[in-house]
Amino acid sequence: MNTIKIERQLQMRNQMREREVALEIAKSRELFFWYSAFYLTSVAWVITSYRYKRKPIYFAPLVPLSFVLAYQADLAYGNKLHRIIVEAEHILQFESDLLALPLGVPTASSIDLKRQQNDEQKSYTPCCLQFR
Repeated sequence: MNTIKIERQLQMRNQMREREVALEIAKSRELFFWYSAFYLTSVAWVITSYRYKRKPIYFAPLVPLSFVLAYQADLAYGNKLHRIIVEAEHILQFESDLLALPLGVPTASSIDLKRQQNDEQKSYTPCCLQFR
């Protein structure tokens, strides 16, 4: 019975993770549309300004905007998410020391101790200072 319960919890967590990832991809795609509209408006403005003034300095803002748009396009429609997953797997396999928590994983006793300290701290402070 416990095995089935654990398997169901794992399946539920995996489905929730998949939904969160899908939501993040959808957000990236929506943001890409906004960046694209801004970029195209900027390009139109730059071309118009260049036609009238003939100064190539007007093309300067397009360089950083091109990088931003390319990054967002790669994130939304490219394989950037796949590269991120591969890098995360590499970190988990070969650089797991970077993932260690300071002072290790919290234990039940350390959580209880901190809770007791917080309760004691509340009892020492006046009631008007507790709600700040």
